[in-house]
Amino acid sequence: MRTIVKRRDGAPDGFFPAEAAGLAWLAAAGGVRTAAVAGVGEDWIELERVDEVRASRAAASGFGAALARTHAAGAAAFGARPDGWHGPLFIGRREMPAADDRSWGAFYARDRVRPFLPIAVEAGFLTAGEASVVERACEVVEVGAFDDDEPPARLHGDLWTGNVLWSDGGAVLIDPAAHGGHRETDLAMLALFGCPFLDDVLAAYDRAAPLREGWRDRVPLHQLHPLAVHAAGHGRGYGVALAEAAESVLGLAS
Repeated sequence: MRTIVKRRDGAPDGFFPAEAAGLAWLAAAGGVRTAAVAGVGEDWIELERVDEVRASRAAASGFGAALARTHAAGAAAFGARPDGWHGPLFIGRREMPAADDRSWGAFYARDRVRPFLPIAVEAGFLTAGEASVVERACEVVEVGAFDDDEPPARLHGDLWTGNVLWSDGGAVLIDPAAHGGHRETDLAMLALFGCPFLDDVLAAYDRAAPLREGWRDRVPLHQLHPLAVHAAGHGRGYGVALAEAAESVLGLAS
C-alpha cells in the first residue's frame, strides 16, 4: 500500500489519534470506504494514498447507498465519540465538545453551534446582532423543536466535498470529525460545499434509507454547525450565511 504522511508540529494532544479512531469507526460500519491508517503518532498520521479519478454518476450513487449504511451503523448517543476513543474530538483544527446526550437538539445547539459563536464574533466574521439571531435559533433547537425518533447516526462529521475522494473503486472518506449525530447533518454539509452529482448521491441514499418528510426544508438547520465552524475562522461571508440559516430555522419553527 502506498501511503502519505500528514504532520502538524505541536498538534494538540489526541489530534491525530482522534482522526485514526474516527476513520476506523467509520470503516467498521461497512459502508463508505475510508482511507486506511498505516500508523499514527501525536504529531503525524500515515494514510493510504488514494489515486483519484473524476467523479461519475455511478460512483455518486454508490456513495449515497454506502453512506446510508455508514449512518445506519449508529452511535451510542448524540455526541458520542467513536467506539474505544476517550480523547478529544476535532473538526479541522478546532476542538469540539464531546458529551453524550439523548436529545439531538440539546446536543446540537450546545456542542455544535454555540461553541463557535464567540470565536466568530471576536474574529469580526459575525456581528453581535447576527450572533443574537443564531442564539435565538439555538434556543428553539435545544428545547426539542426538531427532535424526532431518528436514532444517533454514525456521522463523518466534516463531510464537505474535499473530504470525499473519488477512486476507481468509488468514494473514499478522509479527515473525519466522527461522532454520533443526526444523519441529515452529513447530507446538509455535502450540499453546502457542492458535492459532484449530489442529486444522484441523495437519490441513492433515499432509496437505501428513506429520508423523513421535509428534510429539504431542514437543510439550513443542519448547516448551522458547519457554517458556525467556518464563521469562526474563514471569513465574513460565512457569518452572513450563518445568520441567514438561523433566520430560516426560526421560520421553520414558527
